[in-house]
Amino acid sequence: MTRNLGSLDRAVRVVIGLGLLSLILVLEGNLRWLGLIGLVPLLTAMIGNCPLYSVFGLSTCPLARR
Repeated sequence: MTRNLGSLDRAVRVVIGLGLLSLILVLEGNLRWLGLIGLVPLLTAMIGNCPLYSVFGLSTCPLARR
């Protein structure tokens, strides 16, 4: 699996992922599970690959452009 996420893109995904995960603490009742959506950007930031970027042929990784 090739990397297609640059460092800035990965950092933004971590911030967004943590923000979405915080919804678990804020929301009440049956809506708490929505915070689990935050795992998606966190996982893509960890592995450095976004499947949607691959489908559309996008890359923010400077090493992939060489």
